Formats: sequence, structure tokens, C-alpha cells
Amino acid sequence: MTAQQPITLYELNSYVREVLALDLPESYWVKAELSEVRLSGKGHCYLGLVEKEETGYGLRAQAGAVIWRNNYATLAERFERETGSPLIAGIKVLVQVKVLFHEVYGLRYNVLDIDASYTLGDIQRRRREILKRLTDEGVVDMNRELPLPRPCLRIAIISSAGAAGYGDFMRQLEAAPYAFRTRLFPALMQGADAEQSLLAALEEVMRESEKWDVVALLRGGGAVSDLNCFDTYLLAAAVAQFPLPVFTGIGHDRDETVLDLVANRRFKTPTAVAAFLVDGAHAEMELVEDYTMRLQNAAHRTLDHASLTLAHLDRQIRQAANRSLEYAKFTLSHLSRQIRRTAPEQCRRQALALDDKAERIHRQARHLVNSQWQLLQFLNKRIPAATRRTLNQESERHRHIEEKLALASPVRSLRMGFSLTMVGGQVVRSAAQLRPGDKIVTILHDGQAKSTVTATEHHTGKASGNRPSHT
Repeated sequence: MTAQQPITLYELNSYVREVLALDLPESYWVKAELSEVRLSGKGHCYLGLVEKEETGYGLRAQAGAVIWRNNYATLAERFERETGSPLIAGIKVLVQVKVLFHEVYGLRYNVLDIDASYTLGDIQRRRREILKRLTDEGVVDMNRELPLPRPCLRIAIISSAGAAGYGDFMRQLEAAPYAFRTRLFPALMQGADAEQSLLAALEEVMRESEKWDVVALLRGGGAVSDLNCFDTYLLAAAVAQFPLPVFTGIGHDRDETVLDLVANRRFKTPTAVAAFLVDGAHAEMELVEDYTMRLQNAAHRTLDHASLTLAHLDRQIRQAANRSLEYAKFTLSHLSRQIRRTAPEQCRRQALALDDKAERIHRQARHLVNSQWQLLQFLNKRIPAATRRTLNQESERHRHIEEKLALASPVRSLRMGFSLTMVGGQVVRSAAQLRPGDKIVTILHDGQAKSTVTATEHHTGKASGNRPSHT
């Protein structure tokens, strides 16, 4: 068998390039995800294209692509205008590519065009999937249905400490004549770690939720592509089920994130959130002032009515008092005349009645004294004998009790071989009181022993570990 005539690597690569150029069409429309976007110093844009497994883990395919600088500015500007996002890693794209093979640089796809509607549709599809999942779980409207506290003055703020939107929000609240109480729970508002940072901030607010009326999630201006962290299921589910009303002021009027759709209130900017809170406090203050005025008017009306009523009652009381005095004078005069007529006869009758009653009482007293004397004589004879019998009976009962106490004495039980077990100063009556590792004290008739429980055994016979050992 004769060996094939060898060729150079350049010759082979040139052959491959010619075959690809002859056999492949001019271009293909390819669906892929951007794994890398890198702009070179010469103005060319180099892309990494990948296709992932359906599970989301692992790659089915990957390739490199390039947008030459003479085409990059036009494509990039149009893509961002139509989608609101620049070309960044992590988004899905539909690109028209031409297969290129270079003897030195190898296989690469030249991007001729990008269909922005595909990327925009993928973003909307992902949002629809998140909202459908939350709807199926029955939580999508939970935060929106929470009533706002009145007044709404205690604000938990989730934002970046250096964000301009946070500063604008605070300045507007501080300029208002109301006693707002705020606290910043710092979080990342963009980037790969933003989702976990926001979830951690929400969890921290949750731990002291009784201190706050609402949560204000503020971001302010920035690139539209930075909104990706607000379109995740975990963050949307956390906000939808949060026990306090959540206000979003992410800072984009045109763009609406999933977080905006599940929050209690959605505002264009952080300052719009602050304006809503200030307006709400102002409305509450006006309501309080209105109620105060109503109460004052009602109090004045009540006092005026009470004054009229008191004046009327005063006149009625004076008239009634005068009538009562006149009637009393007439009655007293009539009684005085009757008393003067009947007083002598009444005094005589009362004197006779008193003499008769005094005689009856004297007789009853003599009879009672005689009866009590006879009773004392009888008791004087019976009490000493009854006392002696009672003392003897009690003495015998006490002797029996002492004998029973001696038989039931713990000291006697200890001398008979029994012992007393205690743990933590308490008498152990059941194995269920003990746990492995407990320190127990066993009291014997001539001393005590200290032990450590390694296991317990109940009446079922099942042991929970090794047999006990003593130390």
C-alpha cells in the first residue's frame, strides 16, 4: 500500500475554505445565546455563540462570531433602539451569519444582520412565563392586594447607598414637614449578583417587618440592560408574597419589569415614590385637621346645647324647690297641730308599755341566769373526764403515726438497700425524665454516687443507646 502524498497545513486549510465557499449558501439565520461580547481596539465586535441543553446545564454547541467594524455601529445602534438593551452576554439573538474559514484564524461566523424582534420576544416570553408561574401558584396579586397603612411614615428602603435616585428620594422626604422614619437596607441594583443581594435585603426587612409600613425599592437611571436582575422568578415571588406593601421606583418609564407587575405600587422614578408618600402624608394631615375642626364644631354645639339645657333645668329646679318648700311648710304646720293635741295621751301610753316590757325582761333575765348556772354546774363535772379521754386518744393516735412515719422513713428504705436518684435537684421518678449526658446523683444510706447517663431504657425494653456508665 503506497503512502498518500503529504500536503502542507496551509494547503489543507485552503482546500477546506474553498469547499465551504462552494458548498454552503451565502448565509444562515441562526438562533443562539450570547456567551461573550468583546469590542476590539480596531472597532470589531467579537461574539461567543452558544446553544444550551434544554435542562439549562451543559452546552450543545458553541462557536465564535464577528461583526466587522463597518457594520457594527449600525447593527448595535438599531438593536438597542428596538430592544432597549445593548448587545450583552446572556441574551438570546437571531443573527444572520456567513460561514468564514481562514487559513490562520480558523472557522468563524461573520454576522451580517440581527433580528431585534426575536430578542425582544424572548424577553417578553420570559416575563410571561414568570407571571404565569406566579399566577398558577396563586401569589401574583398578593402584594398588590395589601392595604396601605395609615399614616404611611415608616419606610424601609432597598437601594444602593451611592445611587443618585436614593439621594433624590431622601432629599424630597427630608424637605417635607412630616416625621418620616427611614432606614436603608443596602443592595446591589445591577449585575450578576444583584438578585441574591436584593433577596438578602428583603429577608433582612422581613426580620423586623413590624417596624415598617412599606418597602421602597429604588434604583434610578441607568442602562436598560441593567434591568435584567428585576426579571427573575425568585425575586418576583419574594416581592409578590412579601407581608408589607412594596413600592418600586426603578427609574424607567417605558420599561416595565416583572417586579413592577407584582409590586403593590409601581412608580417611574424614586422621586415619584417620595412624592406619593409626601402627598399621602399631606392628605392624612388634612384629614386629621378636618376631623379636628369637626370635633371642635361638634364640641361647641354640644356645649351650647348643654348650656341651654342647664339653664332650663335650673329654672325648673328653682320652681320645683319653691313648690316643695311651700308644701313642706304646710305639712309641718299640720303635723305640729296634731302633735300638740295627741302628745300627752301618747306619752302616757308609751310609759305604761315601757313599764310592762321592763317587767317581762326582768323575769326572762332571772330565768336565763338560773338556766346558765345549772349548765355550768353540769359542765364543771363532765369536762375534766372528757378532757382526759381526749388526751389519751390523741396520744395513742400520735404514737401510731410516729410508728408509720418510722416505717416510711427514707433512711429506713436506704438501709434496706434502696437508693434515691436525683437530677438537677429533682427526684427522678421515671426514665422519661432522663436524657443521655445528664448528670445524676444516687443517694445511699452511707453516702452518694455521681453518674452520667449514657442511655435510658423504658418499660418497653427498647434501649436508646449503650447501657449507662458511671463516673
